[in-house]
Amino acid sequence: MTSRGSKETMTVGAETAPAPRTDRIPSFVHQRNRLTEGQQSAWDRLWHRHGRDVADLVEGREPYDPPAWFGRTAPLVLEIGSGMGESTAALAAAAPDVDHMAVEVFEPGLAQLLLRVESSDLTNLLLLRGDAVALLDACIPVDSLDGIRIFFPDPWPKRRHRKRRLVQPGFVGLAASRLRPGAILHMATDWADYAVQMRDVADAERRLQRAPEAGPNGFVPRPDWRPVSKFEQRAITEGREVSDLMYEKHHRWAKADIPRVT
Repeated sequence: MTSRGSKETMTVGAETAPAPRTDRIPSFVHQRNRLTEGQQSAWDRLWHRHGRDVADLVEGREPYDPPAWFGRTAPLVLEIGSGMGESTAALAAAAPDVDHMAVEVFEPGLAQLLLRVESSDLTNLLLLRGDAVALLDACIPVDSLDGIRIFFPDPWPKRRHRKRRLVQPGFVGLAASRLRPGAILHMATDWADYAVQMRDVADAERRLQRAPEAGPNGFVPRPDWRPVSKFEQRAITEGREVSDLMYEKHHRWAKADIPRVT
């Protein structure tokens, strides 16, 4: 067991990543929420086709196998925290040649996203229920993702709760190890101090570099292709500025260029 604050690492392929922590503070509170009648119907009809449980993958009851899930090998993007799924479905529909995985703990949001998958006849979107950090740590191979998106994660605004924020050094190191060289970590938030924290943590990760379009302050212009969700629109209406950050994994971190660490 790794004690809190330990810098112990494990070898993952040709890189090192933080060792799994059994004392990790989760960035979410999982509450069972009642589904509407329509959401329950979608769950009963569609989950077995379009959804997987992270716990089943982590504990080995089912293999992590995107090519089998999607029936092809294509660029693969992971979205962490898909919420009610409106942006997720729109992004998947706009990029049919890219396979999308959306990991979320909020069952009504997943059920609503299932309805969007059905209405748009999406075949390139898979839903994952559970802890994104456990999924990255235990299932997703090094250098395998073409992008990670984290849009409006829980800001945990109270100072005493900020240790629960997802974007911390250990998490960003883990995420960077799972990106292919040249792949993008894209984050967005409407909380100014969290935006600064995201920037500072990502700047400190040696495998990442700011995207070329980043300004002197580290933020990028809001991409036109990122849909404005109802959640984001409410933030704008309430006067909170939305910040986007994009980081690219250095090409020098390609496996062929890095000696194996033993």
